[in-house]
Amino acid sequence: LKNGKEVNSKKAWLTQRRGEIVEDFDREIYGRMPSKLPNINWEVLSTTYEKMEGVEVIAKKLIGHVDNSSYPSIKVDIQLNVTVPAASSKPVPIIMEFGFVFPPGMRMPMMNPNPNAKPEISWQQQVINRGWGFAIIVPVSIQADNGAGLRQGIIGLMNKGANRKPDDWGSLRAWAWGASKALDYFETDPAIDAKKVAIEGHSRYGKAALVTMAYDTRFAIGFISSSGEGGAKLHRRNAGEIVENVASSGEYHWMAGNFIKYASTLTWNDLPVDAHELIGLCAPRPIFISAGEKGDGWVDVKGMFLAAVNAGPVYK
Repeated sequence: LKNGKEVNSKKAWLTQRRGEIVEDFDREIYGRMPSKLPNINWEVLSTTYEKMEGVEVIAKKLIGHVDNSSYPSIKVDIQLNVTVPAASSKPVPIIMEFGFVFPPGMRMPMMNPNPNAKPEISWQQQVINRGWGFAIIVPVSIQADNGAGLRQGIIGLMNKGANRKPDDWGSLRAWAWGASKALDYFETDPAIDAKKVAIEGHSRYGKAALVTMAYDTRFAIGFISSSGEGGAKLHRRNAGEIVENVASSGEYHWMAGNFIKYASTLTWNDLPVDAHELIGLCAPRPIFISAGEKGDGWVDVKGMFLAAVNAGPVYK
């Protein structure tokens, strides 16, 4: 704990230490979410019956209209697609990805450099073959992936078009909020088992998936793909993408404004928390931290592994 006492029970973790860590991440890393956020009206734009490799599915296209009555000049509509097996007689688990929405009937193509190899099966098809469903939520429909967009999207709406305060939330936290709002919708859909929803993302969306898991304990499991700095990689480690990269002009919008000082007037060693504590916030729910088949120096595979190891005591 902040007072130096050891955390040696689940109760102490949940009622004392977890809150201390969340406060540090809110203030210094990802930013604070406003205390009161607008309601969302989920509209089903279309419901279609399709076939995926012979399996009949029901595909819904939804828009989450964010109440902007407090500042009508900024409009936020969250894009969400949900596909479930048509034949299921009970609610199904959902794998939700931070990603991109493709036109109806079109799936992301699989790239296989070996023309003689057996065709790969898309992750969506693998999910459907298991009798589960999948969802795609579009992060940029929640908040832009650039600094110029901070006065738009949900962050801009809450600030009525003004600039952020130093501890205001950044895009990663905003994307995580959008995923939580999608889970709110899943809890109202009888075709979905909302207690078995996984969140998945790659690269910057891997960062967002980990933030989502850490803050919203309703998500059952997370697949954190190549998240690197700002995700599962230790900040206090000189390898691959580092604090200075994320604090630079191309990426600072992911974080709270306060984060920038750790690449200028302060250093990594001044950070009050690190990635192992973010992973610890996910406990006891399982997360799968991935770096691909061979890994990538930029995401610092070893740094992510070390962070996972050092989250171990919380899981235990």
